[in-house]
Amino acid sequence: MNHQSPASLAFIGGGNMARSLIGGLVARGADPTTIRVAEPVDALRHAMQQDFGVHTFDHAADAVQGADAWVLAVKPQVMRAVCEALTTQAQATRPLVVSIAAGITAGQLDRWLGGSLAVVRAMPNTPALLGAGVTGLFANAATDNAGRARAAALLGAVGATVWIDDEHLMDAVTAVSGSGPAYVFLLAEAMQQAGEAQGLDPAAARVLAAQTLLGAARMLTEREEPADVLRARVTSPGGTTQAAIETFEAGGFRGLVARAIDAATTRGRELSAAND
Repeated sequence: MNHQSPASLAFIGGGNMARSLIGGLVARGADPTTIRVAEPVDALRHAMQQDFGVHTFDHAADAVQGADAWVLAVKPQVMRAVCEALTTQAQATRPLVVSIAAGITAGQLDRWLGGSLAVVRAMPNTPALLGAGVTGLFANAATDNAGRARAAALLGAVGATVWIDDEHLMDAVTAVSGSGPAYVFLLAEAMQQAGEAQGLDPAAARVLAAQTLLGAARMLTEREEPADVLRARVTSPGGTTQAAIETFEAGGFRGLVARAIDAATTRGRELSAAND
C-alpha cells in the first residue's frame, strides 16, 4: 500500500470514536485516501484500512506527515506522552489540533506540543457511534475562523455541535452530554425493572421503556417546543402521568439530577488537574 499519498487529516488513535468520525466523514463524501490513521493495535489498524480505505500506520510520527489537521483520539492518561513525542513535527507544520480526550485542556495540549498552536477541544458522546451524537467544542485564541469551521465540520459528521466560549464550562458539557447517555440508560433500567414489578414480561418491559425514551428524545429534537411545554402537554390534570410526575417531584428528582451533574462536573475538573 502506498503510504506516500498527500494527506490533510491525521487521526492519532483508531478506537471507536475515531472510527465513528472517519465513517461519518467518508459517508459525507470525504476522500479516504486523504485520511491517515495511527493505531498500534494490529487488528484495529487493519480493520480501519479495510473498512474505509484510509492509510494506516503503526506510529503517530508517520501518520502526521503531510497532514495539516490532527485529531488526537488517544486515552487521556497517555495524551501527554503522545503529544510530547510529536512536538518537533507540530512546531514544524503548525497543524490544527483537535482533541476528543476528556479532561485534557487546550492549554495542556498546546504546551505539550510546544506552544502557539491552534487547538480545539471537543467533547463528543457515545451516540456519535450511531451518527446521533452531540459535541461541545472550545477553540483557543490561536484558532481562526477557518479552523473553527473545520473542527465543526469534522465533529458534525457524527451529530450536532455546540460551541462553548469559556473552557471552564467544558466540564459541565462533559457532565451533561458526555456522561449523559448513562443517565438515560439508568432511567431505562429503572423503568424496565418497575414495569416487571407490575407484572410485565421482561422483554415487553424493555421494548416499552426503550421505545418510549427514543420517541420522547425525537420529540425533543424535532419539535420546536421546550421540554417543559412537552411535559405539560402530556400531563393531564388528575391523570396517570400527573400521579407519576408528582411522585418524582416529591422525591426530589430535580435536586438529585442537579447533584449528579455537579458531581460529574467536579470530577471532570479533578481529572484535568491530575493530568497537568
